[in-house]
Amino acid sequence: MVVSSQHIVNGRPADFDLKNYLDRCGRIVNMGLDRLLPPAKAKPRTLHESMRYSIFAGGKRLRPMLCLAAAEACGGNHEAALPLACAVECIHTYSLIHDDLPAMDDDDLRRGNPTNHKVYGEGIAILAGDALLTHAFELAAGCDAWPRYDHQAIVREIAVTAGSKQLIAGQVADLEGESCDLSRVELKYIHERKTSALLCCSVRLGGMSANCTPKQLKALTDFGYHVGLAFQVIDDILDVTQSTEQLGKTAGKDQSAAKATYPSIVGLEKSRTIARQLTGRAFKALEAFPKRRTAALNALAAYLLERDR
Repeated sequence: MVVSSQHIVNGRPADFDLKNYLDRCGRIVNMGLDRLLPPAKAKPRTLHESMRYSIFAGGKRLRPMLCLAAAEACGGNHEAALPLACAVECIHTYSLIHDDLPAMDDDDLRRGNPTNHKVYGEGIAILAGDALLTHAFELAAGCDAWPRYDHQAIVREIAVTAGSKQLIAGQVADLEGESCDLSRVELKYIHERKTSALLCCSVRLGGMSANCTPKQLKALTDFGYHVGLAFQVIDDILDVTQSTEQLGKTAGKDQSAAKATYPSIVGLEKSRTIARQLTGRAFKALEAFPKRRTAALNALAAYLLERDR
């Protein structure tokens, strides 16, 4: 996939080879995860096999790629950002394992494969999620420190994002919002925390790994926030427009669970307009950087807007 300037705005970026970037960064992230996770044969073997089952179940690695791309935008490198990129993927995968449990969204499929609890049972699935979340902090504590961002700052960034006011808050609000007539403001609260928070954290950590300036960190925060909201709006759209085979997970789950979504509140076309507007704001945030450094971030944002699964 080559993302041309017309897919973004005002000639940014020109002919960026996104497919090559996704393939290359995907390999980097997968190799990093394989190296940084406990081996499958390490005791307790069932737990570590379960962790790896979900980590290597075919994810697109969008969050770690955003982390690496943000490091590039700030003049950093993949080597320094990789442990943090792997940490956010561990948190993301933990959240999916728990989200699929019978007590939560109760899903049988994830990325086209049986969900973790269907393979290993609910007890091991819960513990595998717990272990992945904890391992993210181990990776953060073992990474480099930078003049502006010491280990305390890095660990706090992850803790706040994964904690009771962000990621978990979004999940709680999502559960409590089932079968309720939520407003668009209430739905936005869920999306900000359940989805946008970790995407925003991903780019912030990438910037921190490059010792970014406060101005750069603010720009990355604005970018990640708006990309994260756009991502979830598109996810809501795909849940009602795509099949289970296309999505790799059970289609129509939001509707069957009587969950509020952007299409259910404002309709499909208005939802698509909102997603485009949010992505436009993400592009705008990157104007604080030299254009040559933000080609990957811009292309990833366009890809997330245009994705079909």
